[in-house]
Amino acid sequence: MIRLFHVSDVHFGREDRAAVAWFDAAVHAERPDAIVMTGDLTMRARSAEFAAATAWLEALKRPVTVEVGNHDLPAFNLFARLFRPYRRFTRLEAVIEKELDLPGVTIVPMKTTARFQLRNWSKGSVSDRSLRKAVSGVEAADKGGLVIVACHHPLIEAGTQATARTHNGRPALAALAQAGADAVLSGHVHDPFDRVVEEGGRPVRMIGAGTLSSRVRESRPSFNELRIDGRDLEVIVRTMP
Repeated sequence: MIRLFHVSDVHFGREDRAAVAWFDAAVHAERPDAIVMTGDLTMRARSAEFAAATAWLEALKRPVTVEVGNHDLPAFNLFARLFRPYRRFTRLEAVIEKELDLPGVTIVPMKTTARFQLRNWSKGSVSDRSLRKAVSGVEAADKGGLVIVACHHPLIEAGTQATARTHNGRPALAALAQAGADAVLSGHVHDPFDRVVEEGGRPVRMIGAGTLSSRVRESRPSFNELRIDGRDLEVIVRTMP
């Protein structure tokens, strides 16, 4: 059995230190096979926040892949946002949007953030380029195991208090399902969810993680534990006591 910890929206700068310590203790005690972090490591993409996030990830000492969240792009420096949005990710470069290939499961990354939009910049957007790259990764994955896509924004709304309003999200979900994706992991909305929807003529599972930050909404700080046994996927929401 493969065990993954799916964590999201830690928001260093506004992190809940007790929640982060609780997650760290679970990682060190249980040693999951990998950690999938679906974005918003930081609150304002400041250097000090990235330094804290980097130290945190390195201390976990587990295989990890990290998606970029909307809070991980510079919020106030327009030049940096448009032309150097990932400059502060330097030490994390090796794990940003990294595909994980584990026995029985492949994790394929997909970017859903945009440097510029003629609307609220926090909302999701799937570019043609990002979708092509993700579909290619899904198609190349071993279909003998599960194929899971990881992104920051839910591709369609999941009934949570917060919204993603992801541009091109539903067509992207259909294309990923048609390519063979079994599930899509995301964050952004700060509340966990687990839904099966029919897209592209196939069922695909949408799984969202909560937050380890102080910016909670309807639920307490939490992360997801994914247990994969053959084609079976069990999702356990681990909520901080």
